[in-house]
Amino acid sequence: MSQPMTDSLLIELFTEELPPKALSRLGEAFAQGLFDGLGARDLLEAGAAVTPFATPRRLAALVTGVRRTAPDREQREKVLPLTVALDANGAPTAPLAKKLAALAKLVGVAEIDWQTLERASDGKADAFFYRYTAKGATLADGLQAALDDTLGKLPIPKLMSYQRPDGTTVHFVRPAHSLIALYGAEIVPVSVLGLPASNLTQGHRFLSQGVIEIPHAGEYAGLLESRGRVVASYADRRERIRSALLKEAGADQVVMPESLLDEVNSLVEWPVVYPCHFEEAFLAVPQECLILTMQTNQKYFALTDAAGHLRNRFLIVSNLATDTPQSIISGNERVVRPRLADAKFFFDQDRKKTLASRVPQLGNVVYHNKIGSQLDRVQRLQQIAGHIADAMNAAGAPVDKAAAMRGAELAKADLLTDMVGEFPELQGTMGTYYARHDDEAEDVALACSEHYRPRFAGDALPEGNVSTAVALADKLETLVGIWGIGLQPTGEKDPFALRRHALGILRMLIEKPLAVSIDTLLGLTAQAFAGIATVKPAGEAISDFLYDRVRGYLKDKGYTTNEVEAVVSLRPQSLHDILARMEAVRTFAALPEAEALAAANKRITNILKKTDEAIGTVDRALFQEAAEGALFDAIEQVRPGVEAAFAGGDFTAALRDLAQLRDAVDRFFNDVMVMADDAKLRANRLALLATLHGLANRVADISKLAA
Repeated sequence: MSQPMTDSLLIELFTEELPPKALSRLGEAFAQGLFDGLGARDLLEAGAAVTPFATPRRLAALVTGVRRTAPDREQREKVLPLTVALDANGAPTAPLAKKLAALAKLVGVAEIDWQTLERASDGKADAFFYRYTAKGATLADGLQAALDDTLGKLPIPKLMSYQRPDGTTVHFVRPAHSLIALYGAEIVPVSVLGLPASNLTQGHRFLSQGVIEIPHAGEYAGLLESRGRVVASYADRRERIRSALLKEAGADQVVMPESLLDEVNSLVEWPVVYPCHFEEAFLAVPQECLILTMQTNQKYFALTDAAGHLRNRFLIVSNLATDTPQSIISGNERVVRPRLADAKFFFDQDRKKTLASRVPQLGNVVYHNKIGSQLDRVQRLQQIAGHIADAMNAAGAPVDKAAAMRGAELAKADLLTDMVGEFPELQGTMGTYYARHDDEAEDVALACSEHYRPRFAGDALPEGNVSTAVALADKLETLVGIWGIGLQPTGEKDPFALRRHALGILRMLIEKPLAVSIDTLLGLTAQAFAGIATVKPAGEAISDFLYDRVRGYLKDKGYTTNEVEAVVSLRPQSLHDILARMEAVRTFAALPEAEALAAANKRITNILKKTDEAIGTVDRALFQEAAEGALFDAIEQVRPGVEAAFAGGDFTAALRDLAQLRDAVDRFFNDVMVMADDAKLRANRLALLATLHGLANRVADISKLAA
């Protein structure tokens, strides 16, 4: 019976418990590395695919469409340039003989006759080439190489060393105990980490007994599940956990961050969900504290009601299935109780001191050695927040200035509380709870937590104007201060998250929206650093940085590079209407007149850039060509509508009115010589173009739309 030319290949490395936070990446890298390694050695058919498996005690991959032997390949090897291979008489040189002997050994022939070599140019000079048929790699050889490469490149967080029974030292993420290398039903003779391949594995540590034989690669996942009580697929096991949590929750909502789901999934092979409870008295503690305690310390899933209020019921994911889970449930309830008691203790202790009384102690906390303590920073935040409140009030966004300055004063005080010391993730959140306990105004209390927003891409913005003023102050102070001491982002390095702070500032200005000038904000912030010699002025560089972030923000919204440049190149000081400008540009670009007007505007821009002459006012008496008067009249005709639309924020109407100028502009450039020899005539025509340019570019620089 002939052997099949292709079959499925199973590789499994069985180990001690792998690091849970790295398991997903390890599993994907193991499977993809093997797949790529086999493909690089031409051992995969077209349509081959890989399925990754990863459990706490194994990394595995099933590859379909694997060849038994790679096909032979025609090779063409450059030997030597003719000037090196032959002497002056055309006889072979010693270097050629040496090179041919090495090639003969490589391809497995006794010798190579130099007269059979191909003569051809290598692109620079004539050379000898040798053509031969290279035998395809066997699966055993190709798999061994792919395994070695893959294990050497795994994203292992920390290597450990251990000894095999024979005394040899091995370096790997965790001790490995067995290796499966199964091609269909055949064991492939490979080895790694001192382990020879077999078709044997083990199931669940407690729910399975004895060694499990895998008769065929394709039966791996099914046999592990039925006999070994192991769900081998990381993705399938994760979804089982998610479904079981939702089912057990019933009408309640599961607090299920993806990171926690991943970590729990990496701890169990046969997930089973059980419900547990804690005493209702603990619900007096802020629910964020209880939820974080359960998630961080115990890997539990909290439950809330439909309104988002925490229940005194939680869910655990166990690695044990039993008909009598009472001991598992009671054990976990017993374990969580002291954790919740600690949270209650911290909460009770913290409330014995007001936030305001903690502020002076911030002087003992270093913010940065070049710009002082957290108290120094808070004083700057107060100053900046007050100025921003003034600017927002002037822009029609009413803010209680005193509340904004009080919010800035208290914003960092919770850093000194026991709860935040235990759970840094709760900074801001606890500030709001403690401010309310201290009977601070609600908008001041909310500013303690909301001034951190947005914390990440897509996060909510601060809601109230007081919170917004403090949030802007916080991000601007960080941006200007850290940049000013020379720690601006470089490449991928951004230790102070200045890109995130910049985007947060822009989102507030654009999405709130706030008609406050960027230069105003940077100037107000710079004033707070006056007298600090270590902070160097960097307003222009920071402004450039912000506009680059605006470009990225708008491109993420789906606008093209040309559309973005048309607006951002004007560096609009207020960003509150930038999305309206973008939509107007997009609408204008779709008009039939847009391309010609954009090209004409580009031409006008270049003409005006090249002239050193002062641009005056247009004198109609100096017109010599009919096209000059026609363009002037057309400008004057559309000007009122354009200016009224611009003033009213109807940028689409403003650009649409400009489209009426196309014929007059085309005629002008066809009939008029702008750079006339007569100085007065030339200056008048430049003034006419400058008038058109200024009107056309009020919304956007439409020349940027030109191809």
